[in-house]
Amino acid sequence: MTAKTVVAFDLYGTLLSTESIAKQLEKHYDNAKAQLISALWRRYQLEYTWRLNSMGRYEDFSAITRNSLLHALADNNEQLGDDNIEHLMQAYDSLSTFSDVNPALTHIVADPTIQAVIFSNGTKTMVSNSVLRSKDLAPHASVFQDIITVDEVKQYKPSKASYEHLAKQTGQDPSQMSKLWLVSGNPFDIVGARATGMQAIWVDRVGTGWKDAMAPDLRPTVIVHSLEHIANEIHRRRL
Repeated sequence: MTAKTVVAFDLYGTLLSTESIAKQLEKHYDNAKAQLISALWRRYQLEYTWRLNSMGRYEDFSAITRNSLLHALADNNEQLGDDNIEHLMQAYDSLSTFSDVNPALTHIVADPTIQAVIFSNGTKTMVSNSVLRSKDLAPHASVFQDIITVDEVKQYKPSKASYEHLAKQTGQDPSQMSKLWLVSGNPFDIVGARATGMQAIWVDRVGTGWKDAMAPDLRPTVIVHSLEHIANEIHRRRL
């Protein structure tokens, strides 16, 4: 029997659209300001994880998400009460999926050669809530054979330790990282995975092309414009 190929799906920015939180912010602000705060919220969320990695510190992703929201609000000379902050945090557990997620996961669940898992910076609680309770993603929860987060290793992507943790949790030999696939819409995640020797598919939905120049030798194995193409691309490279 041919061994299954482990395919790890990033969650935020890959399956779930972090931009969709702007709809919740529009309950408090006009569209332009909601979009601005939403973008800053995501920017600081990522920046905080990288800064903490560099300092050798760890705060769970829920705290980071809350604190980055406060930072984004402060940058716009805005503030919200505790109840409104809590509502926004709860909304983060039910972000909308991208339009290509439903058909892509329908293909994946029917493919016996792929072992799909979620691999996220989010806490186990946050990710489980999104996968099991989100109206968009919950119908596809059975696609994923495991939910793997960085909680145990306490280092965020793109640290080497986080990807090696993925390998161990999926029963793979960390010395054979090239057998593992990552699917992500986040360039920093792609670069991190490639640095460990993993295969990586970058989802370029807007079609702008690969621009990350931090390490020119670390490029995606494959670039797709829709998640619907990933299974075919993986099969092509098995031949």
